[in-house]
Amino acid sequence: MNAVRCRKIFLRLQEANPHPATELEYRTPFELLVAVLLSAQATDVSVNAATRQLFPVANTPQAMLELGEEKLREYIQRIGLYKTKGKHLMQTCRQLVEQHGGVVPQTREALEALPGVGHKTASVILNAAFGQPTIAVDTHVFRVANRTGLAPGKNVLEVEKKLLETVPGEFKHNAHHWLILHGRYICQARKPRCGICSINDLCEYEDKVL
Repeated sequence: MNAVRCRKIFLRLQEANPHPATELEYRTPFELLVAVLLSAQATDVSVNAATRQLFPVANTPQAMLELGEEKLREYIQRIGLYKTKGKHLMQTCRQLVEQHGGVVPQTREALEALPGVGHKTASVILNAAFGQPTIAVDTHVFRVANRTGLAPGKNVLEVEKKLLETVPGEFKHNAHHWLILHGRYICQARKPRCGICSINDLCEYEDKVL
């Protein structure tokens, strides 16, 4: 996709939603880290329902450790893979306390060294909590990038690399949020809602449903 068309796409997404944000509820970098860890293969709705009960009780690494893994499971048991996530979360809290003074680190290397934190999770934290121009590629972003022609690629790292190269600098901070929301509500997997899509004339998808 050429640079002019790419810019027009993000201008329209910006016009429709000037201040996009994650739908996960959080107030601190640690709360965001917890929410993102819990959100793998789970809906934001289910994660928010759990953290609304969890965070008033434990919203720091030390408080989470004092809560204990068994008690933590009671708060997150309705979330998929809750046992594994609970184990990783406790390990992460221990590492944050012992190695980072209970503070969420602001570098990719340190974040990805935390148990259960992969490349995508680190990108979300760096972007949403610390304002870095990263673009996390989940299933929604991957689909939109390929379907529209913005950044076609065979895997998430290839798509991420292309997005970072093609998205104009002024849009990079919000690009992840615009693309994920567009994929979640408009450019859906089974049947894209092309008829109400604000960028359908700029999109390079050949099988539009208008």
